[in-house]
Amino acid sequence: MKSTLFSLLAMAAFVYFCFCLYLYLFQRSFIYFPTPAPDRAPAEELWIDSDNERIRIWRLHAGEPHAILYFGGNAEDVSLNIQEFSAWFPEQAVYLVNYRGYGGSTGSPGEAALLRDAKAIFDFVKARHPNVSVIGRSLGAAVAVDLAAGRDVARLALITPFDSLARLAREFYPIFPTSVLLKDKYDSLGRARRIRAPVLVIVAEHDEIIPRESSERLAGAIAESLVTLKIIEGTSHNTVGTSPAYSRTMRAFMTDAVSVDAQ
Repeated sequence: MKSTLFSLLAMAAFVYFCFCLYLYLFQRSFIYFPTPAPDRAPAEELWIDSDNERIRIWRLHAGEPHAILYFGGNAEDVSLNIQEFSAWFPEQAVYLVNYRGYGGSTGSPGEAALLRDAKAIFDFVKARHPNVSVIGRSLGAAVAVDLAAGRDVARLALITPFDSLARLAREFYPIFPTSVLLKDKYDSLGRARRIRAPVLVIVAEHDEIIPRESSERLAGAIAESLVTLKIIEGTSHNTVGTSPAYSRTMRAFMTDAVSVDAQ
């Protein structure tokens, strides 16, 4: 009886170890969902070199003095924002980033690589536009937070952001030692305290992907005088962008970057 129980426990431990090993080796295939490269888009195509990789950018209104840098969500084809952003921000240049491995950009995604790319892209844009605001959505919000913590960002809009990927992993997979297994932790909460720009945090009321509490914890870590929290009622993670309240809020916040500089 004891030997049978021991054998069962040993087998269970072996299976658990195999699951952990599988998660560790292939975790990025569960985190990142690269989008295919569109054949064309109604915008200027631009390539920026970063760490021997080529990052594909869509640019709008290149001649405008102010700029917006957009980091999209996971599995988001950022070219689908071109028509809306062109109409929303006619007085600002817009740069929409295809992460490495996404939308025709070379390389493979990972936290350290994406954060380095973001800084290289920001420096490129900043050299051409003295006033650069940043928008980040979901995964892109984590990239944007890191960027704003270390660069002179004019304004920062975070759409359905999370406070820490490591914390989300612990909540979603409590039976696994995610703190040990996880390579990409995206600790936005720890970086948020270094942000010095005005911040808009947009939360979907019924977000089924990023718990609302996670977004609110992140907002709470930013200096109170800098942050505005906006909950878009009746929306989910993937529908928040379809709400008229979303477009009104985004346009008003980003347009202020131009208005304040003009005064």
